[in-house]
Amino acid sequence: MILQRVEQADWLSNAYLVCDEPGGTAVLVDSNGVIEPLLERVDREGLDLTHIILTHDHWDHVVGLGELAKERNIPILAHPVTAERVDFPIDEMLNDGDVIKTGGLEIEAIFTPGHAAGHHAILINDTDVITADVIFKGTVGGTMAPGATGFADLKNSIMERLMTLPPETRIHPGHKEPSTVGEEWENNPFVRIWRGLDEEGAEQVEVNEKGEATLVLWAPDYDGTNKAWIRFPDGSDAITGGSQIIRS
Repeated sequence: MILQRVEQADWLSNAYLVCDEPGGTAVLVDSNGVIEPLLERVDREGLDLTHIILTHDHWDHVVGLGELAKERNIPILAHPVTAERVDFPIDEMLNDGDVIKTGGLEIEAIFTPGHAAGHHAILINDTDVITADVIFKGTVGGTMAPGATGFADLKNSIMERLMTLPPETRIHPGHKEPSTVGEEWENNPFVRIWRGLDEEGAEQVEVNEKGEATLVLWAPDYDGTNKAWIRFPDGSDAITGGSQIIRS
């Protein structure tokens, strides 16, 4: 199997081309506006591009896909909620556990809400998983943007769905560099607290437009900034960008 990634310079979002072998069958997962190198490979190697798969509906992962699918006559697959939230037609609905077999690729949809209501991770041939915006190398996705379903969903998607995959499974996130399940199980600061290995923080902070909260974790984010796990006075938790936090 061959998996090629392109990264958009501003959003740092990834799009992926996955093919079973040179000159064989391929699928495209997400789009970020700079997928020309992936399409050039499809054309250069004569790959049979059979599907476009969306992980979720956020703009930095779907830009240009409607036009591409129409131009190349390739079906787009996505979760039903994602289908409702994009401005182009989805050809086939993809639900948790659905399997796509195309050429030498076996692709399973893993429902992973939290960051987005219709979010899927994409497991390929039981060796590689495209996690999109649920978990990244060393950090996790936010739960306070429009369309998010919340902290509990994100934690369950990570701990009960993705971290139960074999440790050698390669993780290909929606932003920046790859990792493995084993690496994130051992080193991701959010996962470590959820496993009970590290203690929660207790610093009191202000959250922009939300008021007071406890800073449970202040961790590096994929873009060189920070990601914050916060707990509000009512006991509810959330994950947001560090720019939303005012520390004393």
